[in-house]
Amino acid sequence: MISLTKSFTIIALSATLALAAQAPKQNSELKEIAQTGKESSKLLLQTLGKNMKAHMKKGGPMDALSFCSTEAYPLTEKVNKELPEGVTVKRISLKYRSPANQPQADEAKVLEAMQTLKDANVVLPKHFVEKVDENVYKFYKPLVIKKGVCLKCHGDIQNKDLKRAISERYPDDKATGYKMGDLRGAVVVTINKTAKK
Repeated sequence: MISLTKSFTIIALSATLALAAQAPKQNSELKEIAQTGKESSKLLLQTLGKNMKAHMKKGGPMDALSFCSTEAYPLTEKVNKELPEGVTVKRISLKYRSPANQPQADEAKVLEAMQTLKDANVVLPKHFVEKVDENVYKFYKPLVIKKGVCLKCHGDIQNKDLKRAISERYPDDKATGYKMGDLRGAVVVTINKTAKK
C-alpha cells in the first residue's frame, strides 16, 4: 500500500513532468508572440517617426502638432490594415494627449507597474508579454523619452503660441511636463490567435 506522502510525491512529480512537457510549446509560442510584437511595434514607430521627423524639419513643433492631431491616428489605422490577421497595434499613455491613446483598464495597470519599476531605478526591459487568456496576448514596448526634440511638445513648453495650439486641439491634454528619461507610455500589440479580420 502506497503511503500518503509517497502519493503526494508521485502526484507532484507527475505535475512537474507534465509542465516540463508543455514548456517547449509555451516557449515557442511566446517567442512567436514576441516576434510578432516586435515587428508590429517597429512598423508603427517607423511609420509615425519618419512622418513626424519630416514635419518637424519642415515647420517645427507647430507643423509636428498639426501632423499628430490630423494624421497620426489614420496612419495607425493604415498600419493595422497591413498587419497579420488578429493583430492590432496602438500607443497608450497614462498622461495621454489624444483620447485615442487612453489605456484600457488592464493596460493602465501594466503602465502603472512600469512606472513603479522606473521610479525604483529599474532598467525596463525592451518588452513585456501579457497573457490575457488562452488565445489573446498583449505585447508592450515601453516608450522612454530619449530625444530632446520630444520635449518641444511634451516637456515644459515655453512657446505661448504652441501652448495655445495644443490646448485648442486637446482641451484635456495631460502629456506635458516630461523630462529626458521619463516613461512616456507604451506601444501595445494585441495578438488574438483565433480572430479574423
